[in-house]
Amino acid sequence: MSNEIRNLEPSIIWNNFCELNAVPRPSKKEEKVIKFMHDFGVSLGLETQIDKVGNVIIFKPATDGMENRKTVVLQSHLDMVHEKNNEVDFDFEKSGIQMYVDNDWVRAKGTTLGADNGLGVATIMSVLESNDIAHPKIEALFTIDEETGMTGALKLDENILKGDILLNLDTEEDDEIGIGCAGGVDITISKSFNLTINPNLLFIKITLNGLSGGHSGMEIHKNLGNSNKLLNKIISDLNENFLIHISEINGGGLRNAIPRESSIILGVTDADFKSIKNQSFKTFDNLKDQFLNTDPLIKLDIIKLDEDFKIIDIDNQTELIKLIRNCPNGVYKMSDNIPGLVETSNNLANISLNDGNLNINCLTRSSDESSKEELKNIIKSLFINKGYTVDFSGDYPGWQPNMSSEILSKLVKVYKDLNSTEPNVAACHAGLECGIIGSHYPKLDMISFGPTIRGAHSPDERASIKSTIKFWRFLKEVLLNIPLK
Repeated sequence: MSNEIRNLEPSIIWNNFCELNAVPRPSKKEEKVIKFMHDFGVSLGLETQIDKVGNVIIFKPATDGMENRKTVVLQSHLDMVHEKNNEVDFDFEKSGIQMYVDNDWVRAKGTTLGADNGLGVATIMSVLESNDIAHPKIEALFTIDEETGMTGALKLDENILKGDILLNLDTEEDDEIGIGCAGGVDITISKSFNLTINPNLLFIKITLNGLSGGHSGMEIHKNLGNSNKLLNKIISDLNENFLIHISEINGGGLRNAIPRESSIILGVTDADFKSIKNQSFKTFDNLKDQFLNTDPLIKLDIIKLDEDFKIIDIDNQTELIKLIRNCPNGVYKMSDNIPGLVETSNNLANISLNDGNLNINCLTRSSDESSKEELKNIIKSLFINKGYTVDFSGDYPGWQPNMSSEILSKLVKVYKDLNSTEPNVAACHAGLECGIIGSHYPKLDMISFGPTIRGAHSPDERASIKSTIKFWRFLKEVLLNIPLK
């Protein structure tokens, strides 16, 4: 890894981040990073455990004079979102992240950076290996599979932690102290179609890409373009004006990323090709104008294909287009209690139609359980009434704010003393693990904070260097001011 990154300050964090980012760590395939973290703890001579699901817990005694303070759980997740630009050739399961410095930002070359939540992990590693940082007894909890199911938090051993306070290092604004978050549920919609062959068709591929994408929780309110929705609008207009035949759809990626790229293979008549192309770009131009500020690099490509494909029937095609158009996407409801906070949303994250087998993946988030139930059942009814199968999985609770939290008051004071300004005490629409961990350990006093990260869950992900310095200073001072037992 380049010395350009390792020489940044605080060097202890950036060196640990480089070591971590050299280890492939996709969600649900964390074997290498689990071993890496276990070996790290053992190398320090610290008690290190791996629980039954794969979470790593490293225990460090209090430093001299801090033994009478409450025990702190420092928590971050090991896995990272794997997204890359379409033209980038990169194997996340075999290669480490390629990083570089861009002014105040650390970025990756065409892929996600893994600062979410790798900077939190690297920071905890730095506390564990330090010899000059005053701190109470530490229980370092590194969870797995946060990004695609919260599996590590959901299946956390309920007897392994003894701490009083949990500091989650997974917030992405350095002036924010997190006190609550949304829960979520994965929605999977499926159906199989009979396919037919029409030898008289010309097949074309329409690709919509270049959208900004982003975090489907933290950035869902920004009205960023959803490539699945926008491409469907183009296809809907074509379906109303021409005889087209859908063969394949491949749109979006992970549930927690706003989709940036979608494509579709259509069968058309040779006589209609030019008109279809013109109509597609006419619709696209209107869409492009609507998203000029949020997605300035959006583009549309249409090419002819040299092979033949099987197609679904017209009735199912028209119904599918309508269902995708009507499927809720984006903000569903804003919070009545916290101004500016999204309460409930849905991300129409992925559409895949191959060999007649359709899968649509959504992630519904909400800080209110009844609102989450309402929206997921709206989506279920929409599809199940048309013969589609709808499955729910990975349901996890939100984290309800506790304004009387003792550790919250400590953090607010420390932040004001260090920065001469008030922090932003807020709940977020992302799915932090605090709510789930709190369900296992209801007496934990929990808080979340972290360095500034932009573009998480997209190849534009970047971490602020100055903010990391600020965050590290803040954390060290927080550890010094943990309340007495």
